[in-house]
Amino acid sequence: MTTSIDHPFARSLPWTAWPSAPSPDAGLDLDVLQRHLAVTRRKHKAGQHLFHAGQPFRALHLIHSGSFKTSGLTDDGRERVTAFKMRGELIGVDSIGLGSYACDAVALEDSESWELPYPAVMKAATHVPGLQEQIHAALAAEIRCDRSWMLLLSTLAAEPRVAAFLIDMAARQARMGYSARHFILRMSRLDIASFLAIKHETVSRALSHLADRHFISVQRREVRVLDAEGLREMAVAA
Repeated sequence: MTTSIDHPFARSLPWTAWPSAPSPDAGLDLDVLQRHLAVTRRKHKAGQHLFHAGQPFRALHLIHSGSFKTSGLTDDGRERVTAFKMRGELIGVDSIGLGSYACDAVALEDSESWELPYPAVMKAATHVPGLQEQIHAALAAEIRCDRSWMLLLSTLAAEPRVAAFLIDMAARQARMGYSARHFILRMSRLDIASFLAIKHETVSRALSHLADRHFISVQRREVRVLDAEGLREMAVAA
């Protein structure tokens, strides 16, 4: 079986180093943002939209707590989940330069976001030391993550996709200071299937199979990682 080191795309994946050395987020300094920007803090109930596709783009949104999903419509009108966003991550990056938001963003749980007016962010970046570099790093991290998932979804079979998804969730939990071995999936099986471009039933079967192999235990949305290395090897299996 191919290992995470040998897999051709492994070095670009966001979870390659987990769990021994999770890479730090290329996050924005919240204190700096509050000192130099008129940050608007917004609370969202689960299921509430942060914004809709086509709505005028005026701000980036930094997740302060909770989680969101972003989605768009396929040519035949079906929803396609494009990303899951967690604390410390930006939403709206893919809409820069478009004039309107490119997707819908919906809270997966009770959440809080910080609205960062884009013109003010760009203005502050020109005179606040280090802020421009932080913004560039945050934007670059978003682009790298999107590219990594595009490569992964184009090369892996269904079950390795589910394994990769779980490892990614674990790595992101670790970067937020939470346990990488025990966490709650805030999104539904349908949302996971949509994101991974597989069927809902395939997600359920893959989770059951991974549990049968003692890589994980799963009860509803609660996941425990029992064999991180085995799960990681499955995630990059050819």
